[in-house]
Amino acid sequence: MLRVLDFIFSAFALFVLTPFLLPVGILLRFTGEGKVFYAQTRIGLNGKTFRLLKFATMLENSPNIGAGAITVTNDSRVLPVGRFLRKTKINELPQILNILLGDMSIVGPRPLMSKQFGFYDDAAQKRIASVRPGLTGVGSVIFRDEERFFDGASNPDKIYREKISPAKQLLELWYLDNLGLRLYFKLIIMTGLLVVLPNYDSSSILDQKVRDQLNEILG
Repeated sequence: MLRVLDFIFSAFALFVLTPFLLPVGILLRFTGEGKVFYAQTRIGLNGKTFRLLKFATMLENSPNIGAGAITVTNDSRVLPVGRFLRKTKINELPQILNILLGDMSIVGPRPLMSKQFGFYDDAAQKRIASVRPGLTGVGSVIFRDEERFFDGASNPDKIYREKISPAKQLLELWYLDNLGLRLYFKLIIMTGLLVVLPNYDSSSILDQKVRDQLNEILG
């Protein structure tokens, strides 16, 4: 059922958004490094890898510069146009194609690179990989401004491994425990709401017990 909804909604979104996405692509082509799309290997359904698509918002060699796979606030690797695209999450919209191809769902655990996925414990990895990763999801809405956790940090990778990763594991497992149409639509609505009201308390979607656990992990 969810796969059918994914296909219908993503096909409709692609039809509606194409007139808007084309100018974005043209703008990127003639600014920055001239790249329109960026494809990155992520862990998907059943642990298989796929190429996740984004609009190119950072320097092409970004993974080998600065904080590597982690993006920090005011990251110098982000291109001028890219700052707006990342803040509004427009840079994620090419993943509609990933959804149509069956690599992803509209809602699900956020697909991670192999290194970050490996921070989850073995049991969590197995459960999270049992469903398609999502364009949005509980991890995505709670950590919408993930960069702020690295402000002033000398070792962003350590913060990600010791705080962000355990928090995301908690959230993704909560999602799987509550998986269903109701949560599917709630997360879509929450994602849209955060575009309009970025300071909205996204943790309100969680049970109080999970909110307390999340606060304990993040300190």
